Amino acid sequence: MYGVCGCCGALRPRYKRLVDNIFPEDPEDGLVKANMEKLTFYALSAPEKLDRIGAYLSERLSRDVARHRYGYVCIAMEALDQLLMACHCQSINLFVESFLKMVRKLLESDKPSLQILGTHSFVKFANIEEDTPSYHRSYDFFVSRFSEMCHSSYEDPDIRTKIRMAGIKGLQGVVRKTVNDELQANIWDPQHMDKIVPSLLFNLQSGERTESRSPSPLQASEKEKESPVELTERCFRELLGRAAYGNIKNAVTPVLMHLDNHSLWEGKTFAVRCFKIIMYSIQSQHSHLVIQQLLGHLDANSKNSATVRAGIVEVLLEAAAIAASGSVGPTVLEVFNTLLRQLRLSVDYELTGSYDGSTNIGTKIIKAHEERQLQEAVIRTIGSFANTLPTYQRSEVMLFIMGKIPVPGVHPALTSTSSGPEGTRMIQVMLLKSLVQVTAGYQTTNMLTALPSSFLEPLLSFSLTEDPELRLLVLQILLSLIDRHENTPKFSNISILADISVLKLKVDKCSRQDNLFMKKHGQQLYRHIYLGCKDQSSGRQHYETLFTLLGLLSVELAVEEVVVDLIRLALALQDLALSTDEALPVYNRCAVHALAAAYLNLICQLTTVPAFCQHIHEVIEARQKECPHLLPEDVFIDNPKLPSSLEKVEGDVLFLQSKITEVLGGSGYNTERLATPYVPQFTDEDRLSKRKSIGETISLQVEVESRNSPEKEERTPAEEITFETLKNAIVDSVGMEEQERERRRQVVEKFQKAPFEEIAAHCGARATLLQSKLNQIFEITIRPPPSPSGTISSGYGQTQSRSVPIYEMKFPDLSSCDLAVKTCKSTSVLVVIA
Repeated sequence: MYGVCGCCGALRPRYKRLVDNIFPEDPEDGLVKANMEKLTFYALSAPEKLDRIGAYLSERLSRDVARHRYGYVCIAMEALDQLLMACHCQSINLFVESFLKMVRKLLESDKPSLQILGTHSFVKFANIEEDTPSYHRSYDFFVSRFSEMCHSSYEDPDIRTKIRMAGIKGLQGVVRKTVNDELQANIWDPQHMDKIVPSLLFNLQSGERTESRSPSPLQASEKEKESPVELTERCFRELLGRAAYGNIKNAVTPVLMHLDNHSLWEGKTFAVRCFKIIMYSIQSQHSHLVIQQLLGHLDANSKNSATVRAGIVEVLLEAAAIAASGSVGPTVLEVFNTLLRQLRLSVDYELTGSYDGSTNIGTKIIKAHEERQLQEAVIRTIGSFANTLPTYQRSEVMLFIMGKIPVPGVHPALTSTSSGPEGTRMIQVMLLKSLVQVTAGYQTTNMLTALPSSFLEPLLSFSLTEDPELRLLVLQILLSLIDRHENTPKFSNISILADISVLKLKVDKCSRQDNLFMKKHGQQLYRHIYLGCKDQSSGRQHYETLFTLLGLLSVELAVEEVVVDLIRLALALQDLALSTDEALPVYNRCAVHALAAAYLNLICQLTTVPAFCQHIHEVIEARQKECPHLLPEDVFIDNPKLPSSLEKVEGDVLFLQSKITEVLGGSGYNTERLATPYVPQFTDEDRLSKRKSIGETISLQVEVESRNSPEKEERTPAEEITFETLKNAIVDSVGMEEQERERRRQVVEKFQKAPFEEIAAHCGARATLLQSKLNQIFEITIRPPPSPSGTISSGYGQTQSRSVPIYEMKFPDLSSCDLAVKTCKSTSVLVVIA
């Protein structure tokens, strides 16, 4: 009977008859719309039949696919789409299962047209918001199949592009359908992200452009919408925009792995573009998570090639610039610690030529120029990170970096052990360059907080080293911190200006905090400026930077006392250039003369004292006529024309301290202070800073110890200090300094060139002497406790102290004690009367 009912159409179930009626005899005619409306009305009226309708449509579609009747397949999918759009009842879940089964059937087909058809139906389904949750639905097949379509290698390029775009749209649909449904399998799991993200990056890379689009492309032309690259970028942005805090890592890790596997860090363009998309798409408060992952990846690639590390650092640079609007995160110092560690490793790699720190060439050839490019990239990245930080955090970073700079003899634990003194110097240069980047654009209202003693003192110690590059970097750091009104470019060119108003200097009143800063650290700054001009290795750039520093001190931190000190300093520089004891080259002497002239011309116009300005201008005019080589216009040029010697610099071409004191004293300045010549105070810091190597520092320490040794003290008789002694010491100070310098040189040479046995014997003799002295001290200080009963004789005829227990001691009675007290009192009274 059932077979008869199946053959007779009138006896078949109504939903089957309605489904059959939507298919025309000729598939070219398309879906029968009138019958489709009847089927839709029936499904809405009897939702319990919806699952049966879906199952029957699935059965017909499978049969048509097997028989290659693709026209009817398209009609069946169109009918399914319309039913899905119209029916949102609670029983739609069973219908969806049939629908996904049919989509899966199409995606498994070898024909591209069926794959694309199935993808379009799935995308329409993904845009439907279901009223009821589903507990058992799985999308694992669709993630795998759509990812495979994204990597399609079909022969026809047009069809290949369509398949890839269908795969991208399918992945976008899976994300939309599952990302907000907690009952679904988590799309952020690594098993899914490892398929989705590389598929998107593959298509993004295939049409890579030279420059990335704007951060959020909202509108695109129809032609652009057909591009797989644009579609991929929109899909990638949508995926990242939906990522919550805990999902950022799973989304970014496949990106890092893809760039590693395909060697895409070296080019840098694609890697930078990927992370620009990431940083602009995720929520701003999550930016630091991406940066932390990049830092961890940089550490993981510490022994990779320099180009790979440089690519990661360049990506960090771009990411930090974008993260400025958000947050770099709580581990600020860890960011800089990682970058500084990479900087140190790069220096070691460059000098040793190996990744394991040995002298042999490793398995990978290290190219010095690539390591230098990496070092420059790290320095720029440090500056980029610092620019994203508030002022107080940037101050902490400055102190942190300063603490990392190796100082031989002072911080020996921080020196580079594998690359030796040259590595130490290179690390010093790199870290000071990093400080230049960190301090660039630094704005503060209080110099005491910008330049605390813990930062300023070690910084100034580097301005006394013999390396001119280190001194120049220190000066650049000071300029960045002192300049708060962007006056530095206005002093970049040393020249004699008749009217400094053309510079348009921004002068602000010195605050109380700045005044306190100059009282505390002003003499240190003056001394280092003086010593910087005195150094024979200083060049044109050094003098130009020193002039800029003097100018900034005059406009940023100048009160009356500071102005007086700066004028005294300028006159002291003139005396330095006139002195023949320092043995300065002719260029340096002319440069110091020109520097003092340019600065006095600047400060006289800032003080606005007419008589002072007149004297300065008279001297400058005399120099222009008689000796133009003492003015900056003839010195600070590419090919200066200088005389062979400077022996007759006198008369009208010199600035007179007496004249300046007279004219400024009439305007209320402190004449006593002006009349006192400036003399820099030399300290132990200068001797420590003038070092070439760790061995020299150790030798100096041995020398200081030898001065204070006991035998030295025994040989030297006590000397009576008189007025004549002090007078002779002042007169012979120059000769004494020469003798001291020669003696120090001999000590250093002895420890550098003497045989090891001689040095060991010398140290052993001193150790023996020290031990004997210690034994004497111990014999004097360590004795048995006193005994009230005196001494007893030992068996060898010697006296030996004997301790008596307290209970055997005999104490005097109370009456005798009272008598003793009265006797003492009476004696003291008699003494007072006497």
